[in-house]
Amino acid sequence: MQPDVTAIAAAPGRRWRALAPAWQSSIIRLGAAWAVLFAAFFGDWAAMAGQWWDISTYNHILLIPPIIGWLVWQRWPELQRLTPVAWWPGLVLLAGAAFLWLLGAISGLDLARQAGAVAMLGACVPLLLGPRVSMGLVFPLCYLVFLVPVGEELVKPLQTVTADITIALTHLSGIPAEIDGVFIDTPAGLFEVAEACSGVKFLIAMVAFGVLAANVCFLRLTRRAAMLAACVAVPILANGVRAWGTIYAAQIFGIEAAAGFDHIVYGWFFFAIVLALVIAGAWRFFDRPINAPMIDADAIGRARWLGRLEASDFSAKAALAGFALVLCAAWGWALVADRLEAPMPERIDLPSVPGWTRVDYTPSIWWEPRAEGADHRLLGRYRDAHGHVVDVFVALYASQGEGREAGGFGQGALMPRSPWSWQSPGPAMGDGASDRLLGDGKVERVAVTWYRSGELLSGSNARLKLAVIRDHLLLRARPTATLILSAEDAPRGTAGQAIAAFRASTGPLESWVDRVMQVR
Repeated sequence: MQPDVTAIAAAPGRRWRALAPAWQSSIIRLGAAWAVLFAAFFGDWAAMAGQWWDISTYNHILLIPPIIGWLVWQRWPELQRLTPVAWWPGLVLLAGAAFLWLLGAISGLDLARQAGAVAMLGACVPLLLGPRVSMGLVFPLCYLVFLVPVGEELVKPLQTVTADITIALTHLSGIPAEIDGVFIDTPAGLFEVAEACSGVKFLIAMVAFGVLAANVCFLRLTRRAAMLAACVAVPILANGVRAWGTIYAAQIFGIEAAAGFDHIVYGWFFFAIVLALVIAGAWRFFDRPINAPMIDADAIGRARWLGRLEASDFSAKAALAGFALVLCAAWGWALVADRLEAPMPERIDLPSVPGWTRVDYTPSIWWEPRAEGADHRLLGRYRDAHGHVVDVFVALYASQGEGREAGGFGQGALMPRSPWSWQSPGPAMGDGASDRLLGDGKVERVAVTWYRSGELLSGSNARLKLAVIRDHLLLRARPTATLILSAEDAPRGTAGQAIAAFRASTGPLESWVDRVMQVR
């Protein structure tokens, strides 16, 4: 017999009408608030979606929204037994999330903008549904954090860790090899633990899986902690084994055959194997009964501390009014701060340095730092009587923001899609951020970066962001400069000596940069 199509189509309507009036009105308000948030911060959501789709590191995030929906659906039968209420402390959470977005908007830090946009989505739940319902949804709400595309900051540390594991296994397997940063030299050839081989995409995907599995499959906290630890350690170790396997195969079959095999294995196929191993190891320790409810509505309803929190309820109209006020305040402040621009000189030049002469810039391999959105850029070369050669790059910005970030991803000494690769941290240079680069596998270069904004002179991108945030919150316009001193390092160690000699000749670096900026 054919199913009754009319009855099937009417089922959702019947389920909706069966809901308590308090749930119906609360769901409508929550849906309206989310629609406003998606519209108001569409640029941030579109940027995140683009990263989920286009960048392999974040492809797994495409599964996070349906997973969150599934988590809510698991809890829905119990949630219906609770009564949603508007709760004014939710405005504090919403304001905190909006402030996080504001900090990102005024500093050009996309991670903070996107995290703020996601946090505002979650903050609407306690605001419009109250503390008891939020307690029932606490895990799905926390799981929203995995919507934020984060992890690129781990690439360099993971490159180093993978290289260390690989060289240890290479020596254990009897292959003579030497390591220099993330480059490993073997009889079969020179291997690089490149950014794509750092294993970051598997690590952050495994962490997302581990958090989910720890909640869904385990009850004991010790077993949950063990699951999370395994989801961190196993992909890192497995990635080191994979890199070693490529080197080992290259000694037998040749570097081209080994690289071809690595390209076949490396990818989500490799991730699937690692994931299967973790699940197989954890399977016998799963201790949550299959039919056990994910939350206990009776316990949530009886909790006195939640009752005390719920006493801070207020009207739904007031909640929506506060919601609108918070959004308008964040948007208004961001618009005003975004229009701040410090006055710029018409032109800048590299000043003279005692004992040094400007010479033609003729590097062995072309090197030119990236500074998108800068109002002025300079790249020049100095030489002294002792034969030291130092390359100087300066970029000057009237303001910091979207598309004009002095410390943004892909900006600075290491040019993406160029002959240059990051090799290792460089020699210590005071507060500067020192990196050792390798061009075409043969030319070494040391590059030391400083940022100048107001009274700040530091190689720390985090300190620069904090300085820019402070100025923008105070609606104060100040120029920002990036200074990179660099030298080719042949023989090894001469680059550090040349840069140190140049710094000694410039005098206080703060004053020298200010002369370039023409602000003192």
